[in-house]
Amino acid sequence: MSGPTIDLLSDRARDIFRLVVESYLGSGTPIGSRTLSRLPCLNLSPASIRNVMQDLEKAGLLAAPHVSAGRMPTQAGLRLFVDAMMQAAAPHDEDKRAIERELTGEGPIEDALNTASALLSGLSACAGLVMVPRRETLVVRQFGFAWLSDTQALAVLVGADGSVENRIVDLPPGTTPSMLAEAANYLSAHAGGRTLADAQALLARDIAQGRDALDEASRDLVERGLAAWSRDPEDRPVLIVRGQANLIDETAAADLERVRQLLEELEGKSEIARLLDSARAGAATRIFIGSENKLFSLSGSSVIAAPYRGPGGRVVGVVGVIGPTRLNYARVVPMVDFTAQTLTKLMQ
Repeated sequence: MSGPTIDLLSDRARDIFRLVVESYLGSGTPIGSRTLSRLPCLNLSPASIRNVMQDLEKAGLLAAPHVSAGRMPTQAGLRLFVDAMMQAAAPHDEDKRAIERELTGEGPIEDALNTASALLSGLSACAGLVMVPRRETLVVRQFGFAWLSDTQALAVLVGADGSVENRIVDLPPGTTPSMLAEAANYLSAHAGGRTLADAQALLARDIAQGRDALDEASRDLVERGLAAWSRDPEDRPVLIVRGQANLIDETAAADLERVRQLLEELEGKSEIARLLDSARAGAATRIFIGSENKLFSLSGSSVIAAPYRGPGGRVVGVVGVIGPTRLNYARVVPMVDFTAQTLTKLMQ
């Protein structure tokens, strides 16, 4: 960041900077020195406040949209505030109750993920996002093969949540229905109760090390069955987006181009998914502000994202919100973090 660190700001500059940012995040409009001087927590004249605000503007932390306006935080100012000044320890009680009430763990995990996205959208007044790489989170109940012809079979995967997925696989010459049945039984016995990713790794390792009791032909079928599920046909994770309409608020009329650009970015889910995927590596909630990420260089949007985990503590997805940079970060950050923690508990 080009501006100073928080330690280089005087106590007076910190107080005024914090008030400007908090006012902007609450109202979306700049605030002037005269308005700040009326606040009981500041015992300063408008002229003194104006001098400090000018210094903060020179440091790149505040900006004035036009000459007669007050000041608002720059992107660098928002980043400094979020990283060094924001108080965000726990979710609001009402947010916590709403999350716990809606995410009960009843029904398939897919329902919980859809609910989480819609819930975050409603609570934050932004768009809710949930990314779930399907092949990682699906817990296997049973594998099967359905004979189609001498050259093809239908590989059937039944998830623990009752979902069923099918893929067509090519068969090696000489394959018989009994061989398909043997391969399906082996897959079900060794993969049942595991996530698809864990099952793939275990079976591939056992086959490579010769721990299986299959003949060469059946082993070939097992490997083909595994290969059918090795990746999504387009290698894209599932991205659930809810509440795009929240992005068109009362301030959108003044910045329709930004909103249009943001909605286009949401339509191109693969780019958003790649951004969320980068949050999988972190242990805590991540905040992406404006053009810090090239995806939002035009729309000036912010994303707050947190990873959630499956069995064994392995990160299996990301939950978050997307909205304008004028977010209530102190409220939304713990909200997203608590939602991720709740989903983690449901997936254990």
